[in-house]
Amino acid sequence: MSRTVAGHDEQRRWRARLAGTGVLVALASAVAAPPASASADYSLAAANYAGTQIAAHEDVRGRPRADVPGQTLGHDVSGHQGPVDWAAAAGAGAKFVYVKATEGTGFVNPQFGQQYDGAHAAGIIRGAYHFARPDVSGGAEQAEYFIAHGGGWRADGTTLPGALDIEYNPYGVLCYGKSPADLTAWIADFTRTYLAKVKRSALIYTSTAWWKVCTGNTSRFGNTNPLWLARYGPEVGELPAGWDKHSIWQFARGGGLPGDQNYYNGPIGRVQALAKG
Repeated sequence: MSRTVAGHDEQRRWRARLAGTGVLVALASAVAAPPASASADYSLAAANYAGTQIAAHEDVRGRPRADVPGQTLGHDVSGHQGPVDWAAAAGAGAKFVYVKATEGTGFVNPQFGQQYDGAHAAGIIRGAYHFARPDVSGGAEQAEYFIAHGGGWRADGTTLPGALDIEYNPYGVLCYGKSPADLTAWIADFTRTYLAKVKRSALIYTSTAWWKVCTGNTSRFGNTNPLWLARYGPEVGELPAGWDKHSIWQFARGGGLPGDQNYYNGPIGRVQALAKG
């Protein structure tokens, strides 16, 4: 896919829209969206995982926390990690994990079975997440694809509801060429379909800066969908509109567990409660 560097006017527009978020965004590589008739591009899918684009576009301030009292340690992984040694992860303190299952409607993590089932066998509470691609198909279609490829929920007390990873577009313009209203509608389409099919509300994974720019900081989901927030710094910081608390904080890109490091906002009993529904 051809890529073009955004002009100075576009860069100034993005900087203006991000003003006040407290986060710096790397804009030099902003690119044009592909034409609507182009076939979907999944060339980066194997390398895309929760936070790859957030880390690329947002400033990382300060050292991440590694010892937050009253929180439960977990992590998230994707095919990028390859096969995971789950006994070692459990021994290192992992209590829960999210595993990338799908992207768009054309990619399934080839390591999903080893990672998702392996975590379960090691006694780690597991869940699956979907890397959103609003540029290739509708929210409902992607929710159904996610559910069909491992993103559902089981009432076994050890499976977390699925999560929607919505972040900067790795293939083109930051907000997938969509307006805040259109992106909000897309997220609603996904979450509404997931709830109807699985009978659980999906978590929403995002960053506050992306949410402000690309959804206009909508407060629509704060009362319906738990928040999984990406923020690589010493504190959780400002939350997107609508949420008065987060459920999970992705606080570092690496650490003692495979993949990204996370805290659940509460003791292990809270994690178990989310799994049990």
